Amino acid sequence: MEKMWIDRYRFKNKPYDHQRSYLESFWRRPVAALFADMGTGKSFMVINNMAMLYDRGEINSALIIAPKGVYRNWVDLELPKHLPDHVIHRTALWTPKPKKAEKAELDTLWEVSDDFKILVMNIEALSTAKGCDYAGRFVRSTRCFMAIDESTSIKTPTALRAKNAVRVGREARFKRIMTGSPITRSPLDLFQQCDFLGPDCLDATSYYAFRARYAVLVEKHMGSHSFKKVVGYRRLDELKEKLDKFSYRIRKEECLDLPDKVYMKREVQLTKEQVVAYQDMKTKALALLKGGMVTTVNALTQLMRLHQIVCGHVKLDDDRIVEIPNHRIEELLAVIEEASDKVIIWANYRHDIESIKLALQKEYGMAAVGTYYGDTDDDERRRVVRDFQDPDSELRFFVGNPRTGGYGLTLTAADTVVYYSNSFDLEIRLQSEDRAHRIGQTRSVTYVDLMSPGTVDEKIVKALRGKIDIANQVLGEELKSWLI
Repeated sequence: MEKMWIDRYRFKNKPYDHQRSYLESFWRRPVAALFADMGTGKSFMVINNMAMLYDRGEINSALIIAPKGVYRNWVDLELPKHLPDHVIHRTALWTPKPKKAEKAELDTLWEVSDDFKILVMNIEALSTAKGCDYAGRFVRSTRCFMAIDESTSIKTPTALRAKNAVRVGREARFKRIMTGSPITRSPLDLFQQCDFLGPDCLDATSYYAFRARYAVLVEKHMGSHSFKKVVGYRRLDELKEKLDKFSYRIRKEECLDLPDKVYMKREVQLTKEQVVAYQDMKTKALALLKGGMVTTVNALTQLMRLHQIVCGHVKLDDDRIVEIPNHRIEELLAVIEEASDKVIIWANYRHDIESIKLALQKEYGMAAVGTYYGDTDDDERRRVVRDFQDPDSELRFFVGNPRTGGYGLTLTAADTVVYYSNSFDLEIRLQSEDRAHRIGQTRSVTYVDLMSPGTVDEKIVKALRGKIDIANQVLGEELKSWLI
C-alpha cells in the first residue's frame, strides 16, 4: 500500500531508483540513518521524506542542521529545487545576529498557521547557548522533523554541540542523520551519531559501555596515571546487524541511473583579515599585510591577487608569501569526511598544494597523500598515479595543479573531485574534470567547488560552469566591472 501511495506522490522531480527505495522503506519510521555517498541525493530523500510526513499530518515543522559550509545551500538550492510545489511552506535561516529581513523571516516561524515551517541552522550554533535555546524552543513548540546533515559533525561524544544535538533531538517526532561515511576514524564514531536518533538504536547506555563492547582495550600506565587505550575492534558483525535495522546504505556504484556528473558547492566564509585585504585590493588595487605590501599594475594581476586572498594567502611585492587566516582547509577536511573512497583535489597555487598536503598527512597519515605539480619530479609523478589507481594502496588523496596534472592522466580510482581553487582557463577546468570521468570509470563523478560567496571566487566558478573562458576575456574592458 505504501508503495502505491508513493507511486502517486506528486514529486517535484522524479526520484532515482535508490531514492524511491529509501522512501518506500523508511519515510514513516521515527528514526533513520541515511548513509549515502556524496552525490547520490541525500537532500532529495530527506526533503521528500519530511514533505510526505507533513502531507499525512504527522509533522508541521522541520529543523535542518548542517555544517556552515552547507547550511545556506538548503535554503538557496535544495529546498527550492526538491520540495514539492503543493507543500505550502515558510523557510528561515538562523543567524546569531540576523539582519532585518532575516529576523522577519525567523519571526514568521512562530506565527500560528497551517503551513509547513522549516528552520535551517548551522551545527556550530548548537555550541552556543543562544542557538541551542532557539533550536530547543522551536522543536518543543511544534511537531518537528529534525535532520542532521553530515552527521559526523557530532561524532565526538565530549563536544558541546554533540551533547546539545542529542538534548534538542529528544523532543523531535522524527529524526534523521545523513552522511556519506559515518566512520571516519573508527567504529566508535557511530555512537554519538546514533545516540542522537535514540539510545535504543545501538543498545548502549553510554559511550563507555559502547566502547567496552566493541573495542579491544589495554591498560596503559604513564607515571602515576593510567588509561585504557583502544588497540582493536570486535563484534563488528553484531554492530552491523544493529545498524541494518535503522539505516539505509547506498554506494555510488549501485546507482546505475545517476547522471554522469554531479556538481556541488561548499561555501567558505571569509575571515575578518580576508575581508579587509580583499576590500583593499578590490577598491585600491593594494593591500598591507604583515609589514609588507602587495600592489597590482593591471586587471589581470588584480584578479589573481583577489583570488589568492580568498584562498588564504597572497604574494607580496618583495616575493614573500604571507598566510592570511582562513577557513578553506577546514572546509576541505569536512568535505573529505563525506567521501568514502579516493579523492582528487585540484588547487591553483603551489602554496595551497603544500598546505593541503600537510593538513591531510596530519589527519590521515603520510602515505595517504600524493602531490602532482611543477615541483614533482617524473619518477614521483609516475609513482603517485600508479599508487592512486591501485585499490590496495594507502594513497587516497591526489593533490595536484590542474595545469600540470589536468591533461592525459587516468585517475578513475576517484569518484569525488574537489576544486580547492580554480584555474581561470575553461580548457584546464574541462580537462581536469575528465581525469576521473573517462573510460574505466563505472560510477557517477561528484565535483565539489569550494567558494567564498560574494567574491571573485564565486564568479570564477559560475563562469566556468557556464562554459565561459575567463582566460580569454580577462584583458577585455568588461573585466574591471566584473571584478568590482
